[in-house]
Amino acid sequence: MRIAVLDDYQGVAAGFADWDSLGADVTFFSEHLGHDDDAVVAALEEFDALVVMRERTPLRAERLERLPNLQLIVSTGRRNASIDLKATAARGITVCHTGYVPAPAAEHTWALIHAATRRLDVELGAIRSGGWQTTVGRGLEGQRLSVLGLGNLGSRVAKVGLAFGMDVVAWSQNLTEERAAEVGVRRVEKDELFATADVLTVHLVLSKRSRGIVGAEELALMSPDAILVNTSRGPLVDEAALLDALSHDRLGLAALDVFDVEPLPADHPLRREPRAILTPHIGYVTQEQYEIFYQDAVEDIAAFAAGSPIRIMELP
Repeated sequence: MRIAVLDDYQGVAAGFADWDSLGADVTFFSEHLGHDDDAVVAALEEFDALVVMRERTPLRAERLERLPNLQLIVSTGRRNASIDLKATAARGITVCHTGYVPAPAAEHTWALIHAATRRLDVELGAIRSGGWQTTVGRGLEGQRLSVLGLGNLGSRVAKVGLAFGMDVVAWSQNLTEERAAEVGVRRVEKDELFATADVLTVHLVLSKRSRGIVGAEELALMSPDAILVNTSRGPLVDEAALLDALSHDRLGLAALDVFDVEPLPADHPLRREPRAILTPHIGYVTQEQYEIFYQDAVEDIAAFAAGSPIRIMELP
């Protein structure tokens, strides 16, 4: 079996699991294969199995049709919207998943909130260049934390906000007052969520219904001092509307770990926006998470090779 491990940006995948136990030819790709179908197919057409890192390299029907040797896809995490499961089923390709723990992404959300309220991006640069205090930070106690999406991740973030003494409210399309109360927060309507936020943090699954849910209309409701945080998926926020709000001082700051196109192009205007604090989609990138991802991936491949696949990803 020929196995490709994709998007191993840090070059660490080989050390997190016993790939030798598979007795297979394993190739690790540390560079992103890009977005051109021809280039992706040329790089992957010889492989029988692919281990894909989250949604970095989409596998749509058009690409799958051009990968005749492909028998198995292992996706890190429990879901992957960039894999066409109908197309894989039609071609007899097995798709498996790995385990996932939500804590790192919730922790990184708070890293970004702290970075924004204390302008750590500015102050770290100042002290390295020989300077000293240049900004005035903002405290969290008594401020309103608006949580868009109160699922597993949103609930974790909300509880930390409560521990900081924040006024925590939440909204999503299916959120009930009872569910909000279970977390210890209050459900509000969508307009109030945006209009009263000191910090608004996004924690929704990307779908047709949620794509662009934070658009120009929602951003216009927000205070010009408010902070928007997104560690979920880039397309949940209308990127053009966000850039417009930031560049015209209609929003205080945006702290982002996710983007419409990843890796974020070197010439992207967000990289030059002084009101944007950016990290390269590292919310889930921890040693503990990578151990789960890659060790489970090896288990998935071994089980498939033995004729008894495990952790099969089902159609939603």
